[in-house]
Amino acid sequence: MRNTSNIGAKYREKNAGLLKTVLKIKLWRSRTGILHGIKEVESSGEWLLLSTHCGINFKVRNSKNGRGLRQLKNKSFNKPCKKCAVPGWKLEKFGA
Repeated sequence: MRNTSNIGAKYREKNAGLLKTVLKIKLWRSRTGILHGIKEVESSGEWLLLSTHCGINFKVRNSKNGRGLRQLKNKSFNKPCKKCAVPGWKLEKFGA
């Protein structure tokens, strides 16, 4: 039998959609590079409505190779949102 308690690196699906990725990490990077914490995600057809903890709503297209998903996969951001108060452990986990 295989010991599953000491699993090393965690892998993401290569072509996972935006909805699945956002639901997993609960973060969103705005176009200006600010990293927001996601409070609620609503899916309606090909669009997602993302509500952040600071009260901003983003309407984005649910695609597998769009700008937003690409930036989340590359883990690029300038700074976290002060109003959302993204915890340090989550930033470390996102940046690793």
